[in-house]
Amino acid sequence: MIPVAANDVAFSIHAVILTAFTIVQVFIYERGSQKVSKIAWLITVAVWAFAAVCFFIALPKQSWLWCISMFNFIQVSMTAIKYIPQVIMNFRRKSTEGWSIGNILLDLLGGITNFGQMSIQSIDQRTLVNFYGNIGKTLLSLETVFFDLLFIIQHYVLYPARDTKSSEAAPFLRSAESSNTKLKANDDSMSHDV
Repeated sequence: MIPVAANDVAFSIHAVILTAFTIVQVFIYERGSQKVSKIAWLITVAVWAFAAVCFFIALPKQSWLWCISMFNFIQVSMTAIKYIPQVIMNFRRKSTEGWSIGNILLDLLGGITNFGQMSIQSIDQRTLVNFYGNIGKTLLSLETVFFDLLFIIQHYVLYPARDTKSSEAAPFLRSAESSNTKLKANDDSMSHDV
């Protein structure tokens, strides 16, 4: 039996809602010249086809535990597919500039607390069923923590933010500084006229 707590169900519902919200945004908002790649479409079709095959194999025998295990396999695989390109891109660019570390830190917190929950339940129940009974959850938690730590190392250790020269500062900041200088000059000239 797969140990499933109420928070596992809540997390799954939360993930489905936010993923659906993100997918809707893909179709609503202007993308310019960006398009979904052929590889992404191929992976999407393959995953949905695999999920459908698993469902129809499980249906006659009512082997839903096996079907859920296959869906866990899909989730773990998709997580690796999601993270690996970003790791490679950061490595090739030798930079994480333009990429937010905030979501990674939250993701790491979620992975650690998830693993902590399974550990506490295992200690309380004096069994490791929380780890091997739901291998998908265990693998996903370990995979998330691994990639998040890798991203943190890339962001803070390997490719920390570079100092920009004042001439390379954002145009808004330069224009704000020059506006302040002009305002001060106008104030000085007005005080001399009085």
